[in-house]
Amino acid sequence: MLNCCLVFFRKLEDLSVDEFMQSGFCQSADEQLPCVFCGCLFIHRDDGKKGKATQHKQQLSRLKNKDPAFYKFLQANDQTLLNFDDTDSSEDEDERKYHKLPSALEEAGSDDDVCDDEDDKGQKASKKSKKAVETIKVTEKMIADWKVAMKKEPTPRLFREVTQAFKAAVATTKGEGGSLCRYKVADSSVFNALVLFCIRDIFVALQRILNLKTEKDQKMVPSASPKWQKNQIDIKMYLSGVVQLLSCLTEATVISAVLRHANQLIPYYLCLPKQSRHLVKQLLKQWSTGEETSRVLAFLALNKICRHKQDKYLNPILKQMYISYVQNCKFTSPNALPMINFMQRTLTEMYSLDTQATYQHAFIYIRQLAIHLRNAMTMKKKETYQSVYNWQYIHCLYLWCRVLSTLHPSDVLQPLIYPLCQVIIGTVKLVPTSRYYPLRMHCCRALILLSSSTNTFVPVLPFLLEILQQVDFNKKPGRMSKKPINFAVILKLGTVNLIEKAYKDGLIDQLYDLILEYFHTQAGTIGFPELALPTVIQLKAFLKECKVANYCKPMRQLLEKVQENSSHITGRRQKAAFGVADATAVVAWEKQICEEGTPLSRYYSQWKKLREKEIQLEISGKERMEDLELPEVKRRKFQEKKVEDKKEFKDLFDTDSESDGDDGRFKLKGKLTHKLPTSQGDEMASKAPQPLSSSALIKLAEGDEDLVEDLELSDDD
Repeated sequence: MLNCCLVFFRKLEDLSVDEFMQSGFCQSADEQLPCVFCGCLFIHRDDGKKGKATQHKQQLSRLKNKDPAFYKFLQANDQTLLNFDDTDSSEDEDERKYHKLPSALEEAGSDDDVCDDEDDKGQKASKKSKKAVETIKVTEKMIADWKVAMKKEPTPRLFREVTQAFKAAVATTKGEGGSLCRYKVADSSVFNALVLFCIRDIFVALQRILNLKTEKDQKMVPSASPKWQKNQIDIKMYLSGVVQLLSCLTEATVISAVLRHANQLIPYYLCLPKQSRHLVKQLLKQWSTGEETSRVLAFLALNKICRHKQDKYLNPILKQMYISYVQNCKFTSPNALPMINFMQRTLTEMYSLDTQATYQHAFIYIRQLAIHLRNAMTMKKKETYQSVYNWQYIHCLYLWCRVLSTLHPSDVLQPLIYPLCQVIIGTVKLVPTSRYYPLRMHCCRALILLSSSTNTFVPVLPFLLEILQQVDFNKKPGRMSKKPINFAVILKLGTVNLIEKAYKDGLIDQLYDLILEYFHTQAGTIGFPELALPTVIQLKAFLKECKVANYCKPMRQLLEKVQENSSHITGRRQKAAFGVADATAVVAWEKQICEEGTPLSRYYSQWKKLREKEIQLEISGKERMEDLELPEVKRRKFQEKKVEDKKEFKDLFDTDSESDGDDGRFKLKGKLTHKLPTSQGDEMASKAPQPLSSSALIKLAEGDEDLVEDLELSDDD
């Protein structure tokens, strides 16, 4: 019976089907299970953490309390059964089946962090082999040997050595000294030779190693090469080094060379997302802050990335480029204006890649501009006005005008023309004072660009003709200015500028340019005579009131050209055989007129050439004129001039000097009073007058001859 109990004292999983059916079902882990042969009751506990021997010993110890008689029987007859060893091997075997959690979790890196992992592995390897292997110093002879071998037959092992050396060279730019690298670059000449070698030969070597075709029609996908996996780690290391080198350089020529090399490697960057993101970041930095050549090369690289993987990179690149554009146009000067225009044109080129994405960006940013304008119109505070009347706001308006003008015709972007025009017109009307006439000129120029390119009528002339009515051009200027006002780089005029002569001169020039440019865009339309009639009336009224010849001359010339073009359109319109309601015939007629040319368009083309030459001469001669120290003419006051003349000609007159009185009366030389020193005057007063002889009296009565002198007036008179 004892053996029966010991044999069948097992877990349920060890029982056969017949044994299990005879023993009955247990409903809980602590249920008492009877022995199927002797009827002994045992408590079954399923403890997976303890071994079978341990569980059996605990059950025997509980048997002492439940069945003391049987326990005494075992002590007397089978002592070895109670005192067996509970350290069986089954416990260790069961534990080996399961995975044990470590005491501390390790941080897992992403798949793209291969370079960092390689650095860590290299660091560990360098600690182990620090005593055995020392760093190899790169020499010019080694670079020459690498160059010859790379041109002859590039191999993955050779590429790995060059990559390790390039990594060490780049590490020196960060000040690390390449302590964790296999190679060491300690000389500047070696650094230059190595970088130059990599820029010139690495791309061709990679193409040969991966067996990639260089045909222009076929898209190069390096990751499709069978040898990509084998060389992927080295390629990642090299591409990361190129980006790091680009971030550390300061010389414009070297940056341009590295950018050209990075442009070649763009297909490789597109296969590695992390390295591609780092490259885009550096390209955006060079596009917004670099030199002229670096900006162009960075833009070409960004454009190439967006064309190859438009879905992934276009939207984030457009967003970052717009933010960089806004940051760079906060201040505008003659030197910064070409850079801002370059960013406008290149950003417009990027927006032309996808009109759907452009609509989403344009809608959001035009809406932001409209919200700023609405807040300024409703709150009417200085802070809200400044949020609209600043260079960033104006340049953003001009950017979206250029985008919509360049991408026209586009059914996707057509709905944005009207709200953009409304925002610009609201900006002009926000503070319509003379101090903000330069800002008005910028807004009118943006509206003219948008109107001419999109064939949309925008009422621009009222904002220009209003200036002729508000400013009194007959009033004499309060002060003379040394140099003219450059309306292209200012938004607001100061109080001193409003009384200068250069202010009115600049207004006339700006009005002449903008009115002529607007009429040029409408010169071929069939309704030009009606469009020009209000302007003709305003210009005639201005010429009638203005008395300044320098202001009347350009306005009279403009009036003549507008009237000439109106007469030309009227004459051609009278010969037309279609009605006004025939829109198709009207469009065809206007197209024919534009192809033939109008008097105003021919004059505008000649004027534009001369105007561009004048602007170039102003830009080129500005620095030279600023360096010259021109003599300043100082006008002496009348009193100072009189005193100096007396000192200069005092020896010519022995008689008493003239009175300094400035009363403006006629003065005869014979009857002028004499001024003497105080001591001499006292002596003369003490002496009595002496009697004169008869001849002296007769001579005195006759008097001297009358002298006619010039009339001398004071400054006030």
